[in-house]
Amino acid sequence: MSDAQSSDIIKPDTRTIELRVNGIAYRRTIETRMTLVDFLRHEADLTGTHVGCEHGVCGACTVLVDGRSARGCLMLAVQAEGAEITTVEGLAAADGTLNVLQTAFREHGALQCGFCTPGMLMTLTELLQDSADPSAEQVREALTGNLCRCTGYQSIVEAALDAAKKLREHA
Repeated sequence: MSDAQSSDIIKPDTRTIELRVNGIAYRRTIETRMTLVDFLRHEADLTGTHVGCEHGVCGACTVLVDGRSARGCLMLAVQAEGAEITTVEGLAAADGTLNVLQTAFREHGALQCGFCTPGMLMTLTELLQDSADPSAEQVREALTGNLCRCTGYQSIVEAALDAAKKLREHA
């Protein structure tokens, strides 16, 4: 390739960002077009957040950004500059002990193939932060943006209600 040809190559736009993921600080120089879910999976090596539809419809990529749910496939990583991101890996205790919601999912058989589970857990984590005593209808409403092809949702709703009850009992 000649010097004239190499100067015509368009270099990707990059930016250095800083954010915290599950309490750990990250500083990376990334392409500005990188999605948050790709940052989590490829830069932070956290593969629990799944990539499903890549259109924000299935909910598999749901994470918490400053405590609020967001679709990691629709959000650019540069938009998370300075934010605190919580992924499914950040729900369990440091020693690996599952939290109340994760335990309820296990106890109620609220997962089968597990693909949707991280997004479900993150969505329900936000719900339980906002509502200590949600109704079954409120749980179903919260889950309208999360698709599951295996469970039929009833066990997920039961797990969420059980987790809410246990959290109230220990409050």
